[in-house]
Amino acid sequence: MVASLKNLIKSAPVHSRTFDFKTYPLDEERVIVTGTLKDERFLPFYDVSGHAAKEGVIHEMILYLLIGGMPLMILDADAEMPHVPRPRCTETRESIRKIVGLEIKSGFSEKVHKLIGNVEGCAHLTHLLVVMVQAALHGYWAHKMSKPHPVPGSLNEIEGLDYLVNTCRLWKEDGPILQEIKEIIERNNRVKADR
Repeated sequence: MVASLKNLIKSAPVHSRTFDFKTYPLDEERVIVTGTLKDERFLPFYDVSGHAAKEGVIHEMILYLLIGGMPLMILDADAEMPHVPRPRCTETRESIRKIVGLEIKSGFSEKVHKLIGNVEGCAHLTHLLVVMVQAALHGYWAHKMSKPHPVPGSLNEIEGLDYLVNTCRLWKEDGPILQEIKEIIERNNRVKADR
C-alpha cells in the first residue's frame, strides 16, 4: 500500500517540518544536546482572520538540553525561538525550565505533556522535546561508548535503559535485545566467578 500512496504524489509539497538533533560532549558524564524544529510553508496562506501571509519559515525553535547524572536526567534546559507566527509565542519559551530535573525514562513523554504541554507552554516546543529525547539518548550513549568500558554486572547498571524498555517489539521486557544483553552479563559474571 505504501508504494501506491507514493505514486499518488504529483506536485511539489505545500509544507515541510524538519528536525535536526546534535550532541556535543561537555565532559565525561554530561552532554549538551541541541534540537531544532522548523516548519516551512511553500505557498502563501491565509490565517483565520483572512490575513494573507507569505510562504516561508513559520516556526523555528531550538532547544538546548544538558543531559547527565545517574539516573540520566535533564540537568538544564534553554530554548530559542528565531521564527514564530506571532510575537507573543516567545512568552512560552521559559516554560522549558519546568523540565529541569526530569529523569529520562519510560513515561517521559507523559510527564512532559503535563509540565509544558497544552496551555502550560507551546505545542511545538513540547513536540520537539518529546521527539528530541530519544536522539539525546543516542547522543549520550555515543559519547559514553566512545571509549572501552567494562561489561555491566546487571541491567540496573545500564544508564537510560528504562527509557528503552517496552518502546518497541525488540526492546520489550522479554524481547531479543534484553535477552541478548542478559546473556552477555551472565556469561561475563560466570567468567569473573571462575577466576
